[in-house]
Amino acid sequence: MNQRSFLQNIPPVTRNLLIVNVIMFIATLVNENFMVGTFAMFYPSSPFFRWWQPLTHMFMHGGFWHIFFNMYTLLMFGMVVERALGTKKFLIFYFVTGLGAVALHTGVEWLEVKQMIASGDPASQIAYSNLLRTPMLGASGAIYGVLMAFAMLYPEARMTLLFPPVTMNAKWMVAIFVVLELTTGIAGTRLGIAHFAHLGGMLFGFLLILYWRKKGQLWRR
Repeated sequence: MNQRSFLQNIPPVTRNLLIVNVIMFIATLVNENFMVGTFAMFYPSSPFFRWWQPLTHMFMHGGFWHIFFNMYTLLMFGMVVERALGTKKFLIFYFVTGLGAVALHTGVEWLEVKQMIASGDPASQIAYSNLLRTPMLGASGAIYGVLMAFAMLYPEARMTLLFPPVTMNAKWMVAIFVVLELTTGIAGTRLGIAHFAHLGGMLFGFLLILYWRKKGQLWRR
């Protein structure tokens, strides 16, 4: 029996996403200022914004544990979802959820900016200036979309978190994620985490899986 390498056993889209993310992370370690300033996502009115950032931000990560958990989740669940949807649809799905994540995140920022400008007080001006200089980066939006797809395709499958080691059905695990992200996003706790980007990835993932299901185009043919 021909023994294929570990990478060859991973479906092509998942494999190439892993490779590109790792390459971008290594490049960030070499020249963080250039990589973050060029490829992370800045608010559209920021002087640091570039047109390609809505795409490239999802291949950027802010540290080892950030990329580790995202890539671990992509490996565990992306393989399953890609094999179910097929390579082409999974590629479309990944980028739609990643773009959906940045769309919702930026939409929420736009509402915040409107309030800051309307307020006109010095604290709001400082907050606006900080927002323009603060990048969003990471594959988390698309990864949360992949988790949503897995829960919709295999709702009764058992999922176990790395920390804390809790096991439950996929549909309930993802439902809890939605509630937690929405709650923390509205409350403004856990600063530095793009909660609405996570919600955007799950929302667009939910809508796309629902669309394919209604069209009878969900499963790989």
